[in-house]
Amino acid sequence: MIPFEEALARLLAAAVPVGAERVPLEDAAGRVLAEDIAAAEPMPAFDYSAMDGYAVASAELAGSGPFKLPVRGESAAGGPLPALQPGTACRIFTGARLPPGADAIVPQEDAARSGDEIALAEAPRAGAWVRRRGADLAAGAVALRRGARLTPGKIALAAALDRPSLLVARRPVVAVLCSGDELRAPGAPGPAGTVPESNSYFVAAAARAAGAAVRVAPFVPDDEARATEAVSTALRGSDLVVTVGGVSVGDRDVMRPALEAAGVTLDFWRVAIKPGKPLAVGRAELPRAGAVHVLGLPGNPASASLTFVLFGVPLLRALQGDAAPLPPRIVVRAAGALRRQTGRAEFLRARLEASNGELVARIAANQASGAVTSFAEAEALVVVPADRDHIDEGDRLEAIRLAEI
Repeated sequence: MIPFEEALARLLAAAVPVGAERVPLEDAAGRVLAEDIAAAEPMPAFDYSAMDGYAVASAELAGSGPFKLPVRGESAAGGPLPALQPGTACRIFTGARLPPGADAIVPQEDAARSGDEIALAEAPRAGAWVRRRGADLAAGAVALRRGARLTPGKIALAAALDRPSLLVARRPVVAVLCSGDELRAPGAPGPAGTVPESNSYFVAAAARAAGAAVRVAPFVPDDEARATEAVSTALRGSDLVVTVGGVSVGDRDVMRPALEAAGVTLDFWRVAIKPGKPLAVGRAELPRAGAVHVLGLPGNPASASLTFVLFGVPLLRALQGDAAPLPPRIVVRAAGALRRQTGRAEFLRARLEASNGELVARIAANQASGAVTSFAEAEALVVVPADRDHIDEGDRLEAIRLAEI
């Protein structure tokens, strides 16, 4: 059994990013950028007005006001660029280029217009309400870096940089394979003692949210030969195979020997975490296809969900070249006390509340590895280090927000 931090580090160290593909900008949301994007020209490309008003030369308005100026010409966004005639003002609109000779904008609410003349109570300062060329980005500056996950703001920036398409990481292909004689599809009939299978739905949803393309295989019975065949099939065409169930030490836990029989080399098995200790991690080397990562998750629902959040999601992000594959951690205060055994890092499902400017974690009463409801209602995983035997009310602890996965 190895510590959580070592297990995660070993998993991510073996992750080699998958290839890249070019996609239209409108299809790039949530993808990971596979190239640096630099500004081809300054942003903005020209000086422009931040207000509707009048462009003037501030140096011509020396002394104390009021001032009167005739209005000559007009500059509209996307329209022709007039030059400012000496001793005049030019009508200008938000986003319009600043006329040559002008260096300030008088907002229209600060100018009293009468016919073709405006009156100003005071002179504007040079640069007033002018957005300068290159104020956002200098020409050649890197605006978006490889490894960035493309948020709406980053996509808008790419559009502003005149990029109709982007080179992004290919979606990793994930095959999900659940095992167990007791499983049936939700809504399907089955004999007494069978249960609706739910783990593949969690894994598939979380994998898609992490940017993967997902294939869910039919259930596998507790039969080593059939499990081996199913794993061999799942390995083909996949970047990651996730099996659920059958990796512990019971007589009917056939998945771990099936993985090895299918050519998977296990890097480690059993991690010092709670829940989810029987996690198996390995790889298979396929001719002409390269390495396929394999995660063998425990079958209990909370254990399967937790181990995929802690290991599967960061692995998928790393396979896409994500510069920050690990979910950020927050600091929370414990709403109550807890006693526990040391030896394994524990990840407690909890709800979050805001109190006096801090987040308070209310730990779910049912932390059983087979509980489905606690994960459905959880907003965070509170992290308890392996060497800590208790939590007191008000203690500060790290937590992983499940909305970040």
